[in-house]
Amino acid sequence: MNLSFNPRVLCLLAAALFSTTALRAQWQTQSFDLVPGWNAIYTHVDASHATLSELMALDPLDPIEEIWLWKPASTTLQFIQSPQQPTGTGSQWSSWERALGASSDLNRIFGNQALLVRLGGQSAYIWTLKGRPVASQYNWTTAGQNFIGFPTVPDGAPTFETFLAPAPNLHAGSEIFHYQGGELGPDNPRALVALRTTPVRRGEAFWIRSKENVFNRYFGPFELVLGGAEGLGFGDSTGQIGFRLRNLTAESLTITLTVLDSEVPPDGEIPIVQTAPLLLRGSLSNTDLTFDSTELNPTVTDGDVVEPQTMTLLPRGEPGSEIEVVIGVNRSLMTGAAGDLYAGILRLRDSLGFVQYDLPVTATVASQSGLWVGSAIVNQVRHQIKTFSKDLDGAPVLGENGAYVSSGENTSFGGTARSFPLRLIVHHDGTDTRLLQRVYHGVGAGGVEVLATRQELLDNTQLASARRVSSTQLPWTEGNAPWTFTGSLTQGSALEVSVDLAHDNQASNPFLHTYHPDHDNLNATFDAALEEGAESLRVERVIRLSVTPPGDDFASLTGSTKTMVGRYEETIILHSAETQSRAFAVQGGFALNRVSSISTLIQ
Repeated sequence: MNLSFNPRVLCLLAAALFSTTALRAQWQTQSFDLVPGWNAIYTHVDASHATLSELMALDPLDPIEEIWLWKPASTTLQFIQSPQQPTGTGSQWSSWERALGASSDLNRIFGNQALLVRLGGQSAYIWTLKGRPVASQYNWTTAGQNFIGFPTVPDGAPTFETFLAPAPNLHAGSEIFHYQGGELGPDNPRALVALRTTPVRRGEAFWIRSKENVFNRYFGPFELVLGGAEGLGFGDSTGQIGFRLRNLTAESLTITLTVLDSEVPPDGEIPIVQTAPLLLRGSLSNTDLTFDSTELNPTVTDGDVVEPQTMTLLPRGEPGSEIEVVIGVNRSLMTGAAGDLYAGILRLRDSLGFVQYDLPVTATVASQSGLWVGSAIVNQVRHQIKTFSKDLDGAPVLGENGAYVSSGENTSFGGTARSFPLRLIVHHDGTDTRLLQRVYHGVGAGGVEVLATRQELLDNTQLASARRVSSTQLPWTEGNAPWTFTGSLTQGSALEVSVDLAHDNQASNPFLHTYHPDHDNLNATFDAALEEGAESLRVERVIRLSVTPPGDDFASLTGSTKTMVGRYEETIILHSAETQSRAFAVQGGFALNRVSSISTLIQ
């Protein structure tokens, strides 16, 4: 057979073959049925967490002798006319050989790779490879040979005749070659002619040559358009990830979504707490403009039957043949410690029973550490309206001390004529939560990004890029010492802090006016300060933030790591020299947004 390779496309193919991710969390085992001699396989898992020598050492009786990875040339403009034999010198192959072990130039196996595997001995062997499932990704070249596999279902795979029926151009415009074991030669790989009876096995790789520069995007009846092979990696802050499904057939298709548990991680890998709780975004409400959602893996009890979620793709070219799917992770159910790993596999299958896409899913419990900035809106104030007893004639009743007798007091809250905004600056370091009057964000010593309470703690040469966030409703002090909350910064909990304004605080106490003789807190001769309550009162502000659980809409359930909302309550107590003079109470709502994940506040 004649093979030609477009160097430009080869660059793209090489990039796809060797791309990987540092996150290895969910695990799946792929099995390959090998026969003695040469076998072509295609990996749907990424096993790069260990070297090939380490993987082979797991089974001392493993009869695999060689593994070859085809690497298209990307630095020359030459074309080749025939497939090269696997050879280590001047070849487009890299290999692992048992005799060479770790000194082989192929040391790890990634996902979406087509490999040649040479099995020794005289018996068939099932090779199991545990790795991280990857989303299938392909790069098709019309100017040469493609060495690829298909994401068909592992059970009951369709034949080539059936599988290629929705893509007549690919069926008629290409030649397919496969390996049958044994030694390489003129008839190995062999042209595949029995399309009606040969199954498209998952995990088997094929050479496919385009006869007349036929471009192909068909690798199954529906196409999964995802940002990358890494799948659904939510990390500790992302709440929603979208992808698209595209029908490539002339008939309607039903796609089934199922969430699977991860297998047990290999030794030394990150332990998984449990399967990530996933949500499927639903329709938009015209009433409150929020999306509803459906649990993809709800908690079930014995006897409950959970039907998998399905969606329909209309025939190719019609409206509805391509849809957007948005998957969210329900952060409200991830109640572990910060950094705990949740993982799983989202499986997509079509109603024809042709293909199976396994998307890796990972999410970590978010830390509350960092800087939160937002505001409170005060829109209610507590009444202090007393009612008094009256006699039969309707006259007020006097008590023994000559004062009117009170019959009750209305202390309910009522709405204000206009709401009043208050800026909130909150920092959490993992242990303590503090309220700040101002904070500086910029570059500190050593060029490190920092949060600080004073400007002089920043690099003076880089102040142009620094930022200061201030709250004018809190008392200013030169040292800018924060106030420490009691309570917890978690959903359903409350934080409380007391902010004190001393009676002689000329900068912040509202009862003082430095240049007014009746309100300067000085005696008549201006040479001595007065005691508390003489001209000014000490003000104590007890602030309480009650964090409410997220709402039941899609955005609230998936976005709780970035935003925190709840009820704002404040009691303002005026103190005289001896006793409390009077207390006022206001309330409203608050919202905080996490603007920085820096957990250390330099003071």
